[in-house]
Amino acid sequence: MALLLAAICPASAAMAQNASAPFTVVDTGKNFPTLQAAIKAIGDGSGSISIAPGTYNECAVQEKGQISYLAAEPGKVIFDGVACEGKAALVLRGISAEVSGLTFRNIKVRDYNGAGIRLEGGDLTVAESWFQNSQQGILTAGDPSGKIVIDRSTFSGLGTCDGPGGCAHSVYVGDYGLLRITRSRFEEGRGGHYVKSRAAQIQIASCSFDDSKGRATNYMIDLPAGATGQISNNWFVQGKNKENHSAMIAVGAENQKNPSTGLKIIANNAKLAPGVEWSTVFVADWSGDKLDIADNILGQGITRFQRR
Repeated sequence: MALLLAAICPASAAMAQNASAPFTVVDTGKNFPTLQAAIKAIGDGSGSISIAPGTYNECAVQEKGQISYLAAEPGKVIFDGVACEGKAALVLRGISAEVSGLTFRNIKVRDYNGAGIRLEGGDLTVAESWFQNSQQGILTAGDPSGKIVIDRSTFSGLGTCDGPGGCAHSVYVGDYGLLRITRSRFEEGRGGHYVKSRAAQIQIASCSFDDSKGRATNYMIDLPAGATGQISNNWFVQGKNKENHSAMIAVGAENQKNPSTGLKIIANNAKLAPGVEWSTVFVADWSGDKLDIADNILGQGITRFQRR
């Protein structure tokens, strides 16, 4: 059921899809008028849902099972402006979920936590997907045994600090076992951090964080409870419209639940956007653990490290 299905199944499934039943359970070939109906058909089993191109003003909740959500044509399936349970376009609390080729946009709810995906438990894999102009892109609860993998995805125009409960972020991961983000783009934040993660292990590699058009943003990467793992081969640009410009990467700023000894922050490239008049710190650390910070290319006005 891996994301390889995105390449081999949706094209054939799309042949059977029609305007009145655009959601196809690939495993059975049956079509459904709503995504929720397709999810119900899979139940507590496992299966893949191919989604025909279109803009959908609907949302869905996965209560159980293992389900892949696959765009028949990546980039042409859009979930626009509707959140289930006042949370997200997709609310996921089954065993696992995979999302490939979908776009989530304009998700806003009363508590300022409207997300494309709300993960409440289980594993999640996201590939080649877009999160746009919402309060959050992906927001999760905690699952210490769980794993989140994000690859080749774009997060744009996300985040807000308007809510009374604090800021929302492009990606906000709770107490998970592992968060891995690769080959993804973060840009034009509208408040909060680009990635905030309480996961015990972090792997962020070959991503770009372009804050040059950000507005009222904070850190690029915030690990408030600490983490081990690696942040490598990423590209960072800090913009000039910041709520907090004191650092690009923050480690252990809220507590030291997770050990951070040996966290590798290596081979990254960071600079300030044109017009920025202040200086900043590349890595600010509250954990007191020994971090491995090496071989980063830092532009003018950026200090390598600061213990806080």
